[in-house]
Amino acid sequence: MKNLIIINGTMGVGKTAVSKELQKLLPDCVFLDGDWCWDMSPFIVNHETKEMVLDNISYLLNNFISCSVFENIVFCWVMHEQSIIDNVLSRLKLTDCKVHKFSLVCSEEALISRLKNDIAAKIRSEDIIERSVPRLKNYDKMDTVKIDVSHISAKDAAEIIFRHIMQ
Repeated sequence: MKNLIIINGTMGVGKTAVSKELQKLLPDCVFLDGDWCWDMSPFIVNHETKEMVLDNISYLLNNFISCSVFENIVFCWVMHEQSIIDNVLSRLKLTDCKVHKFSLVCSEEALISRLKNDIAAKIRSEDIIERSVPRLKNYDKMDTVKIDVSHISAKDAAEIIFRHIMQ
């Protein structure tokens, strides 16, 4: 049976870093960052582009799921509402595929520190703190396994996820 591993969390919490570490641990693994499906300039968020990105993600995930080469599919994206995860999953052909859902969470202080480092490195713009921090509380309500990454590395978080999957 294949594994679809969803890694969720607010902007800057470490989804991509954890996903890349997890990919190293899992055999026959492919990784998709949902942000790759709408890397556009200018960045426009409206009904049309939201629907497009969901179509792009579901198309790629369904192809990975149906490909005999991959046993593990790691997918990360900012999904700050349960309805977004549910929408993505409703578009997938999940026969013979076990879904594992994780939310990376952290303290507000840890998130602000990470975001300030990203701003200093010119990876993110100044407005990221005001956009990301308020979403932290949303993840408590989600139907996911929560992993507090406030004081652990991406590798440590990946190992926790790996152990959950292997149970």
